[in-house]
Amino acid sequence: MNKENIKKVVLAYSGGLDTSIIIPWLKENYNNCEVIAVSGNVGQADELEGLEEKALKTGASKLYVEDLTEEFVNDFVFPAVKAGAVYENYLLGTSLARPCIAKRLAEIAIAEGADAICHGCTGKGNDQVRFELTLKAFAPDLPIIAPWREWDIKSREEEIEYAEAHNIPLKINRETNYSKDKNMWHLSHEGLDLEDPANEPLYNKPGFLELGVSPEMAPDEPTYVTIHFEKGIPTAIDGKEMNGVDLIWKLNELGGKNGIGLLDIVENRLVGMKCRGVYETPGGTILYKAHEILETLCLDRATSHYKALVGQKFAEIIYDGQWFTPLTKAIMAFVDSTQETVTGDVKLKLYKGNMILAGVTSPYSLYDPEIATFDEDEVYDQKDSAGFINLFGLPVKVNAKMRKKNGLEL
Repeated sequence: MNKENIKKVVLAYSGGLDTSIIIPWLKENYNNCEVIAVSGNVGQADELEGLEEKALKTGASKLYVEDLTEEFVNDFVFPAVKAGAVYENYLLGTSLARPCIAKRLAEIAIAEGADAICHGCTGKGNDQVRFELTLKAFAPDLPIIAPWREWDIKSREEEIEYAEAHNIPLKINRETNYSKDKNMWHLSHEGLDLEDPANEPLYNKPGFLELGVSPEMAPDEPTYVTIHFEKGIPTAIDGKEMNGVDLIWKLNELGGKNGIGLLDIVENRLVGMKCRGVYETPGGTILYKAHEILETLCLDRATSHYKALVGQKFAEIIYDGQWFTPLTKAIMAFVDSTQETVTGDVKLKLYKGNMILAGVTSPYSLYDPEIATFDEDEVYDQKDSAGFINLFGLPVKVNAKMRKKNGLEL
């Protein structure tokens, strides 16, 4: 990439520490280039307040704030829920948002005639991969600028010093400088005391949790919630139909106040290292649980077991930033076919961080009480099981006789 040819750069802009200092850094290091900031709204709420003023004040020529909430939920979140995609207990909050944002970033860069696209991901993280694989899919000929792989800044402390030297306003300070990522699906916390896995997260410290409370702080009375699914997609809460965005906000409210969805893990990053993170995913945790329960009623054994393998693979694909690939398209087609009968209602009792099943129904239920009963029935002949066991166990019997004949231990 010849810096002399870079006249206009489109920047993925959140207004956080990294991207706040990137605007002046780009202008200093890329010939005072024009910087167009793009912020994808995936439900980070108050983080969008004052963003335009801040972007323009620090040197951007304009700011796009793109409402991606519906696309994020319908095209990324719900497919993951339907697949049961979970990466090491992590519900993929950041992983799902990045391809959604990067896709729009590429579209704007092409429309603006940009010479390059820039992001603020560090060279240690997964997000650089997620952004850049999506950019390669939608803007394969545009160069990518990743300042963390170029500049001399080595830490968040040095970033704060750079911001202070350039009079860039920040909403953080050195004492509360957690690395966070927030959207309507989750909130992640990394850094500071969390870098040592021996330290317990400060769940009860005011201001640490943003989407809810700790189980200890949750009400003493349980909250009941009934979620309705149509072909694997949640469509209503307690009988009230909602679009996907409103439904997740409502479940975030219910889950958050009952201490649902806290996760503290050391995960295996794509780039090779282990990283400790604390996640808040109240509504998402409820949805995954309810969907999983409904599938126990509606999927046959073989499909359910195989789908679990596919879900794990899909989680790895999402985590690794490979959303826009032929394999993702194929997996989503398979998952959609399994969801044809995943329709019904799941009732959960939310209580101090727990989700307790309080009932599940479906018009496509494969559960037959007459067959499953321990009482007398007229549809299941228990004598049939003898022949089944004889055939199913025939290989075991033949192997045992052969080993006994040749003096071999089992």
